[in-house]
Amino acid sequence: MNPFISICIPAFKRVEYLRRLLDSISVQSYRDFEVIITDDSDDNSVADLVTGYEKGFSIIYKKNKPSLGTPENWNESIRHASGQWIKLMHDDDWFSDVNSLVRFEKAIKQNPSGRFFYSAYLNVFEDNKQVQVFITSFRRRKLQQDPVTLFSSNVIGPPSVTIVKNDKEFWYDRTIKWVVDIDFYIRYLKNNPPVYIPEALIKVGIHKEQVTQSTFGVAPIVIPENFYLLNKVGIQSLSEVLVYDAWWRIIRNLRITSLSKVRENGYKGEVHRVIQSMIKFQSKIPFSILKIGVFSKLFMFIHYLLNRKFLAP
Repeated sequence: MNPFISICIPAFKRVEYLRRLLDSISVQSYRDFEVIITDDSDDNSVADLVTGYEKGFSIIYKKNKPSLGTPENWNESIRHASGQWIKLMHDDDWFSDVNSLVRFEKAIKQNPSGRFFYSAYLNVFEDNKQVQVFITSFRRRKLQQDPVTLFSSNVIGPPSVTIVKNDKEFWYDRTIKWVVDIDFYIRYLKNNPPVYIPEALIKVGIHKEQVTQSTFGVAPIVIPENFYLLNKVGIQSLSEVLVYDAWWRIIRNLRITSLSKVRENGYKGEVHRVIQSMIKFQSKIPFSILKIGVFSKLFMFIHYLLNRKFLAP
């Protein structure tokens, strides 16, 4: 009989993190699950670690040859899952307490029409500092109205805080890394309203080795991927002021002062007139002023009011 939950772990070396995750799985009070580990490592460190847990719970271990990279290794783990629900867990994240899976299962049973669930979580830094992350009522409402608002901020969090129906329909886009989780959420939530669990059920490890940390603020990655996502969701998404503000901040923070800067950083496609206007508008404002939050928001809103007419479908 198939398990209720498949815990899918795309692994890559880092056995000290993976051990912590597997330990948190081994003590879960809820037991109707399987664990899928797809290993991208070029050594046997993960395989050796897994053998020590095989008697505690069902583990399916697969070695990727060749390595698949992020996020295709995420997809590979999901492909092997037989459970009704997919609980993707990054190998550096772990369950916050012994009843985390119980709480996910309870939420699913209480919301039988739900297909996408996400919880609050704790960011845990290398110095062991912990910060609780909850979604505000405003952002939760905006997310329910239109998931494209995730463009402005990933208020859901990493995939480890989610559990989704195993429908073999939605996959992570293997061509992107920086916005891959946002892209997945937007596509999935278009016809599947999310259900929020206001409890910190997951601990998210924050460290320098993460893809999100290594690509943060790297223009040749951030610029092409954000244009790629914008082309997917459509330029009309900028009609939502939160999304408009997100693009304003991208241009400001990466100091994009001309269209040539966009080209130099790897994006060769069409740039909508509103984005071009935004770049030109910002280039005329001294950065010493633009970086001040209240002034930046004011200039952004003025530009939005002047240009939203060009965003009509």
